[in-house]
Amino acid sequence: MKLSEIKAIALSLGINPVKTGKDDLIRAIQRAEGNFACFATGVADECGQHTCLWREDCIAIKSEA
Repeated sequence: MKLSEIKAIALSLGINPVKTGKDDLIRAIQRAEGNFACFATGVADECGQHTCLWREDCIAIKSEA
């Protein structure tokens, strides 16, 4: 997902995306949605959030490591 799309989601949830990196911004969105703020923390296999909007990106990051 493009950063501009992520920022739009953040704004729609009342999160100020200015001066926030992609990973931190996604974790803020996860918290605002009531989910675990686990994006890119290496726990994609264990988080249990199989319908998470960020799951594919998270798993891709883990496999790149």
